[in-house]
Amino acid sequence: QVQLVESGGGLVQPGGSLRLSCTASRSISGFNAMGWYRQAPGKEREFLATITGGGNTNYADSVKGRFTISKDNAKKTMYLQMNSLKPGDTAIYYCNADFQLCIECPRSSSWGQGTQVTVSS
Repeated sequence: QVQLVESGGGLVQPGGSLRLSCTASRSISGFNAMGWYRQAPGKEREFLATITGGGNTNYADSVKGRFTISKDNAKKTMYLQMNSLKPGDTAIYYCNADFQLCIECPRSSSWGQGTQVTVSS
């Protein structure tokens, strides 16, 4: 299986920036895709962005132009650069990996434990 660990969350003022990291327990170069999601209190988990194994990216409209997803295969780490943060971005942020460990293996998915992001003055 694959373990994912998020880091980089914290308290930031409106308009500020944060960079989240998601480090995997094994190489990510063969993953089908990795992505970022968030869940605010009382709300469902919300898709933010994905990056495929080939580096193609996709964003939710709510974060397009403010957030940037990237990855460093050598560091087994995916990132989410978040700029122009708003109070509405306050949530627990989760990373996800979509992978297949071998040709005969089933397609699987793993989630990190989440990291809290709070945007407040």
